[in-house]
Amino acid sequence: MKRVIALVLALALSGAMFVGCQSTTAPAASQAAPAASSEAAPAASEAPKPAEITVVTSYGGDDGNRANYEAAYKAYESATGNTVKDASGTSNEEWKAKIMADFETGAEPDVLFYFNGVDSNKLVQGGKVVSIDEIRKGYPDYAGNMKDELMGASPVDGKNYSVPVNGYWEGLYVNKKVLQDCGVAVPDANYTWDQFLKDCETIKAKGYTPIACSLQEVPHYWFEFTVFNHDTLATHTTLPKSSTDDAGKAWAAGMNDIKTLYEKGYFPKNTTTAGDAETFQLMADNKAAFAIDGSWKIGWFQENAKSIDDFTVTYVPSENQRKSTDIIGGLSMGYYITKKAWDDPAKQKACVDFVKAMTTDDVVSKFGATAVTALKNGTTAPSDADSLVKAALQMTKGATGIAPATQDGLNQTARTALFADIKNIATGKTTAEKAIDACLAIKG
Repeated sequence: MKRVIALVLALALSGAMFVGCQSTTAPAASQAAPAASSEAAPAASEAPKPAEITVVTSYGGDDGNRANYEAAYKAYESATGNTVKDASGTSNEEWKAKIMADFETGAEPDVLFYFNGVDSNKLVQGGKVVSIDEIRKGYPDYAGNMKDELMGASPVDGKNYSVPVNGYWEGLYVNKKVLQDCGVAVPDANYTWDQFLKDCETIKAKGYTPIACSLQEVPHYWFEFTVFNHDTLATHTTLPKSSTDDAGKAWAAGMNDIKTLYEKGYFPKNTTTAGDAETFQLMADNKAAFAIDGSWKIGWFQENAKSIDDFTVTYVPSENQRKSTDIIGGLSMGYYITKKAWDDPAKQKACVDFVKAMTTDDVVSKFGATAVTALKNGTTAPSDADSLVKAALQMTKGATGIAPATQDGLNQTARTALFADIKNIATGKTTAEKAIDACLAIKG
């Protein structure tokens, strides 16, 4: 194959990283006994006729795992005789809004690959998805290869609803070729924000773009880490109550750091108007030096880089109390079975079998750039990992702590408003404080 997708970053994080994660987040609530179902689930041994199920995931567009996803669901089709009607898209705020609209109009899919946490609260509160406890009444081995305590329990009731495939980390992707041309050293674990600013100035003077980023479309990675640079592992997920409390001040300071980067000319010239695909392409074209993105982006580099050895991934530069080796990550997404499909005898088992097929140890191992998983047995290590994968393994192994993304504590409307204002903060059309207070007013 052209690229190595079977990554195993989970092995590097399965021990110490989860300790760090658990020290900064509240443990999932004990799972209450599920309410009795109004309709008994058919026995798992029944063999209903082949069914067509509609599946929505975020493995659309140029997602690095698109090929793995297609291979996995086609293998499921061959093994079961069932048919998958794939309606996947690219994970962004528009995609999330469409999913919620589909549920409101009764057009929801049978299986949904979606976020845990606040984003899924409406689905849980509205009874639109089925808990794993409920599914296990009829299918006791459902998600049996997963650790229940790591699957990402719902904030609504502490129950597990989704079966996760792979977790994530966020890090600093580096174009080593650009740095070499500029006489700049590749960042290490001690890289500071001041060093980063100095290097960006050197890179800019050499005619390159220091940072590949679309403030128009995907500002949230830089938001997370600039804010993280002004709080701690213990406080990063604390949402502000106003722009003047400690969390609000950290948010404002972080967004003002983004404003500084913009004013210094370190982002692409079209950062406030161009999309993510256009600005990120600067990395593959050897025109930009740095980008913050998630573990899933490794697949993109494997597909688009002229030479994978020109790239590495390392820690985001730090300042104040945060260590550069403190990273952002966690288990954020998983497969849900919708109530609509669960109540359909013709589709129920087909959906259960689909999720089981998509979450086997082998399939999870193949979904690249896995920072953390809930697998009891962990993932299988690739024997021929490329240099970017090895760099990611080294980074996660050396991480000193992990914090979930603070943006995940906001509802979709508030988050959309906040991120839409980041470009306005950068250009001076509003202030960080006003943007925070406007976001919190929406959050309620």
